[in-house]
Amino acid sequence: MYAVLVVNADLGPLHRVTVQHAIRMLCRRVAEIHEAVPDQVIGVFPVPRVVRLVRYVVTRWRFTSGPAWSRAGVLARNGRCCAYCDGPASTIDHILPRSRGGRNTWKNTTAACYACNQRKGDRTPAEAGMPLRRVPVAPSWAALAGR
Repeated sequence: MYAVLVVNADLGPLHRVTVQHAIRMLCRRVAEIHEAVPDQVIGVFPVPRVVRLVRYVVTRWRFTSGPAWSRAGVLARNGRCCAYCDGPASTIDHILPRSRGGRNTWKNTTAACYACNQRKGDRTPAEAGMPLRRVPVAPSWAALAGR
């Protein structure tokens, strides 16, 4: 089968679910069919393409805090390019090393190639004489989803 789009009561897109999940939402009456596949039914329900929630769900959390830090997210944010030499990156480097109290945060980590990560070692970029070509920033949901 295929995925069914779930939209909020104001018709803003939320996510996708399986057809089975969408039918369960219809049975529990938390959603209504907004768009259906013509001439196909599952029991008494037409096969949904889009379901609309009956009550509005607040999604403010998606736009305020931003995505949580992850290795894959750092690599995606940097386009898998090394922040020191612009080569292909495969590792994560901590700008302030973890041994000195550096944390896993968006602004303290950057993508790096293996050679640059080893050369920098347990030093800051200034101490290693390796300036960053890109300043790390915390990405938005849209920036990570667009990649």
